[in-house]
Amino acid sequence: MAKVYNFSAGPAVLPHAVLAEAQSELLDWHGSGMSVMEMSHRGKEFMEIIHDAEHDLRQLMDIPAGYKVLFLQGGASLQFAMVPLNLLGDKESVDIVNTGHWSKLAIKEARRYAKVNVAASSEDRNFSYIPEEAAWQRDPNAAYLHYTSNETIGGLQFPYVPAEQHGVPLVCDMSSDFLSREVDVSRFGMIYAGAQKNIGPSGLTVLIIREELLGKARADIPTMLNYQVHADADSMYNTPGTYPIYIAGLVFKWLKEQGGVKGIATRNEEKAGLLYHVIDSSGGFYSTHIEQPFRSKMNVVFKLKDESLDEIFLLEARKNGLAQLKGHRAVGGMRASIYNAMPIEGVKSLVNFMQDFARQYG
Repeated sequence: MAKVYNFSAGPAVLPHAVLAEAQSELLDWHGSGMSVMEMSHRGKEFMEIIHDAEHDLRQLMDIPAGYKVLFLQGGASLQFAMVPLNLLGDKESVDIVNTGHWSKLAIKEARRYAKVNVAASSEDRNFSYIPEEAAWQRDPNAAYLHYTSNETIGGLQFPYVPAEQHGVPLVCDMSSDFLSREVDVSRFGMIYAGAQKNIGPSGLTVLIIREELLGKARADIPTMLNYQVHADADSMYNTPGTYPIYIAGLVFKWLKEQGGVKGIATRNEEKAGLLYHVIDSSGGFYSTHIEQPFRSKMNVVFKLKDESLDEIFLLEARKNGLAQLKGHRAVGGMRASIYNAMPIEGVKSLVNFMQDFARQYG
């Protein structure tokens, strides 16, 4: 089998060791005689799997007491509605920071249920930066402040956690940089993340929520969208995504073997540094419009000086075992997603290819 480095933005590369373990257990999980896909979600075998996954996640992120961990479905996109439906309470407005594509979708959906105050926006400079926090226009009466820590499509990432003000809790869509760097969970009211980038396969959404924020859902909320319902049932109100949870659990164990979040963050810094160096040192052959302090360490977005070379670049890259580098249709160009599971060897292969391509066509 030809070796391929998969730079897809999501669903994305998974650790080889995790895939190998899942393969070995596919037909018979730990001597149970069953595949995880066949198990009852309430049987003792799967209960062990989900409890282990939560335990390992709590260890990896040092999640304090007073927070619930939920394994839900519907992707991060469903959270754009679930967040205001659950957290608005007796408030009328919410604050949202607009830093790109996913922030805009969160704003659009929240407007169906609440008055949205766009506390800050970088749309004036094509989402190339994050506005200085001191200049944000926050509503002291907002139910929460929502931001997207890493814009997968645009390649923009918050280098810091915003400060909580006026007792307004922080809500973060951390889908594409979850577990990629250390964060202090106690600073957040809620964190959510779609699994298909740094956690596991698609079909799972992980939620970490401060318990005091539960029980605020509007009266007419559908039962399946109520955080309190899922918290009371320990993510078992209905049949959860059993196989994605199983894979996520394997990923959490793999991550602990890599030195935890601190260890993987060091590796992520190194990988991103290699890619941005080849872009910055290319003499303009490659470029990124993201201002240096806000460049994503997960999704490196760049363009070729001559766009007519784009298809040649992609074809040649694929011949060299480098797959899924085409940028999102909204921004064009190229995108190399280098999540936790992307080995540094893959990034080095891409860097070497980019240097060779620039020498040949520059």
